[in-house]
Amino acid sequence: MTTQLFAQPANPTFILVHGGWHGAWCWNKVLPLLKEKGIKAIAIDLPSHGADKTPVASVTFDDYVNKVINAANSIQGPVILLGHSSSGLPIAQAAERLTLEKVLSLVFLDAFMPQNGETVFSLVEKYPNKGAALAESMIFSADNKSSTLNLNKVQDLLYHDCSEADVVYAKANLGAQPMVTQLTPVNVTEKNYGAIPKYYILCTDAKDFDKNKIATNVPCKKIYTLKSSHSPFFSMPDKLVVILEEICKQSAVAIAQ
Repeated sequence: MTTQLFAQPANPTFILVHGGWHGAWCWNKVLPLLKEKGIKAIAIDLPSHGADKTPVASVTFDDYVNKVINAANSIQGPVILLGHSSSGLPIAQAAERLTLEKVLSLVFLDAFMPQNGETVFSLVEKYPNKGAALAESMIFSADNKSSTLNLNKVQDLLYHDCSEADVVYAKANLGAQPMVTQLTPVNVTEKNYGAIPKYYILCTDAKDFDKNKIATNVPCKKIYTLKSSHSPFFSMPDKLVVILEEICKQSAVAIAQ
């Protein structure tokens, strides 16, 4: 049955979606490694991040979702949506709308993986843990519509196993985060979102928030682990790409079945 779903070419393309405060720039080590392995991938800037200059105060969760959907629809053939951190929610909602006809798999990279009606904040409340230091590092705008990260704290919080050059690079590029995107619930169904195979990559040394329980919030085909900070795209891109290559192969096999 699956064979009928996808137009050629059948080899899937990864769409890499950055997490909060980041941009497509965080995948700068991962993209060339995927290319070396013959794996197609693009990285996008969500609205108000990186090269996208949408005013942060005007951004909505639907803007995030539509950016992912438009990227997917610009690609011939099936896609694999990969969301890091808080972008687990926009990839989930995008997958709901794109369905299995377009989205071959979902990959949650140390990400918030929602059930229907959940938000980033509700998942934090659902699975509270003492290791959550992120809230203490957030600096809110005067209107509370966005936040930035305290640059004096981000190295220990997000990049403790990364090179000094990567930390400097990240600090120079981190931007503001629209808070509404973390407060808006997903509206997903078992028929669409539930039918798409999911993979979770758990970063076991992450200091922003312990996601052990979030990794089981929704059934996954497989949970991988990396002994890394929340930013394996910087600290161990080779190991991350090995996992993505395996997921790509497993997903491609599904096309032929």
